[in-house]
Amino acid sequence: MLFESNMSILYSDTQISDIFITEYMPSMDSDMVKIYLYCLFISKRGKQATADDISKKLELESSRVKDVFTALESLGLIARKENSIVMTDLKEKEIKKLYRAKQTSTPEEAALSSDRNKKRNCFIRDINNKFFQGLMSPTWYTDIDAWFDKYRFEEDVMYALFQHCSDHGALSKQYMVKVADNWFSKNIKNNFDLDTYSIEYQKLKDIRLKIMKKFRKQGYLTEYEEAYVEKWVMEYGFEFEIIELALKKTTATMNPSFDYINKILTDWHEKGLKDREQILAYEKSRKQSLAGKTKQSEANVPQKGNFEQRRHDADYFDKLYKDV
Repeated sequence: MLFESNMSILYSDTQISDIFITEYMPSMDSDMVKIYLYCLFISKRGKQATADDISKKLELESSRVKDVFTALESLGLIARKENSIVMTDLKEKEIKKLYRAKQTSTPEEAALSSDRNKKRNCFIRDINNKFFQGLMSPTWYTDIDAWFDKYRFEEDVMYALFQHCSDHGALSKQYMVKVADNWFSKNIKNNFDLDTYSIEYQKLKDIRLKIMKKFRKQGYLTEYEEAYVEKWVMEYGFEFEIIELALKKTTATMNPSFDYINKILTDWHEKGLKDREQILAYEKSRKQSLAGKTKQSEANVPQKGNFEQRRHDADYFDKLYKDV
């Protein structure tokens, strides 16, 4: 039998999980939040609605609604079946993430794990109070624990990771994972590694700013331009005065590009040139060599008037006239 409720909308409520507010909503745009809330509302009442129905109700394009459904599914907020959409129980989802099956271990291993967990829980609690005002979503606990195991960061480095992302106004997991991956690729594990990298990064930042001023470039460099500058500074070890020499060579180029500069600097790097004097001597020698080749090439080209004219006497012309 079917049980129906005659409760008016005036007296009903739609519950929203705090996990959604703390974990998912900050990274969602207004359309995604609007559609998700409306889906919660109609799913509670077991109503049927197509993407076109929702687009009309919320005054959105039908294509936009379909795109949002795809995004919500990728976030794990909904699950699409053949003829229906199931709203994910976020509380159950997080409980499953928090649950760990008990494994057999020796008393020594259990004691070590217990001590480590106590220390780590204290650290995570400090992170919660410092960066989340004590309102950190439960999912952060499992993610931080997983990051410790994945990146092998010491606690000082993990704290610096949160501080760095907070200072840049991007305390989201996507951005933090991107920064953590970058630090991990630079073999950063402890405070000493991080300090060394910070010095190099500040140097890179200063040189990048000088290059942008030389190019009169506003805003930010592209991802590929950033990669070029990082290679020149971090891999090649060039100071700005060396990079500036390459920049000056672009004055004779109609459309100078980072790719053109990269070819110059890569040539110097492969030749083992490091200081200004070496590079100037190399470029002078190369210029003289090219000039010599040009002159030699011009000498080999047949020129007008560089052969002896034929000479004929009067008898030759008299004979030629008689023949005609």
